[in-house]
Amino acid sequence: MNMLNSQLTKPTDTLVIGAGSWGTALAVAACQGGPTLLWARRPEVAEHIQATQTHPDYLQGVRLPSSLQSTSSQERALDFLHQSKKPLIILGVPVKALRSVCQQWLPLLQALPLPVPVVWTCKGFEEDTALLPHEIMAQLPEAEGISGGALSGPSFAAEVARGLPVALTVASRDNRLNTTVIDALHHHQTRIYTSDDLLGVEIGGALKNVLAIACGICDGLKFGNNARAALITRGLAEMTRFGVALGGRAKTFAGLTGLGDLVLTATGDLSRNRRVGLALSQGQLLPEILATGLTAEGVRCARMALARAQRLNIDMPITQSVCEVLFDHKPARQAVSELFDRGIKEE
Repeated sequence: MNMLNSQLTKPTDTLVIGAGSWGTALAVAACQGGPTLLWARRPEVAEHIQATQTHPDYLQGVRLPSSLQSTSSQERALDFLHQSKKPLIILGVPVKALRSVCQQWLPLLQALPLPVPVVWTCKGFEEDTALLPHEIMAQLPEAEGISGGALSGPSFAAEVARGLPVALTVASRDNRLNTTVIDALHHHQTRIYTSDDLLGVEIGGALKNVLAIACGICDGLKFGNNARAALITRGLAEMTRFGVALGGRAKTFAGLTGLGDLVLTATGDLSRNRRVGLALSQGQLLPEILATGLTAEGVRCARMALARAQRLNIDMPITQSVCEVLFDHKPARQAVSELFDRGIKEE
């Protein structure tokens, strides 16, 4: 990639759909690369951001850039894209909303004068179908002809919104999309790498959440740093084994969207998945944890990942143990102990 040529191109006009914590953080980053409009589903959220340069629900203490515009009007968002000479859409929505959001927005792009590349940020499997994001897109007639890809990597929204350093990967087989994302986001403290292993990148982003729950359980039980290191290492092997069986490349899982994201999510105090594991280690049941408002993609993802693995006869003992604690009420201490009591095998 020639970064000099990238920096000389015209600014990217970025529409971020979804004003959650991650969508808002990426909108902050995109402001450095060109005009950015953040679309919020709820009018009161858009109005609050526009009036106060703060988010009413997320990223407390973060002052948003004055250049960041926000709206809940789909008409204004489409007009923003219509006037752009270099448009980009970032879908900052969870995987459970990807299908419906694409069905709502993608048909409207056909009327625009320029093709609009679309990059999604969600991580995980769709409930009921167990599909990865790119597999969902492949099912949608509305996505036909759309240039799409995934943006993933080790990143906490609060740190990105504060302008702290972060490295992410954009995964697509369309080099033009990759270049557009680089132009929008690669600057100052944000570094963007590229990959054409879309499937591998998405699997890393999905499974790291499940493995982070396991590490949270381990830490909550005070099993120590040695045990956590073992879980992360064997978890990476599990992730790689699963990903390669589905068609991903092994080296992808040694990069930002595999090992990098796993280490961050399994050890960082801002990780919601790790916090779910910590709560499970204290004997809390899943309904009690969810009732507190703590949600994590690993909870939704674990059962779907295990189902796909079992269909392919892939051994995933850590994922299976997490599912047993989450859904079968197995005591957390027993689940971790059984993992370490498994039979001897070659690494």
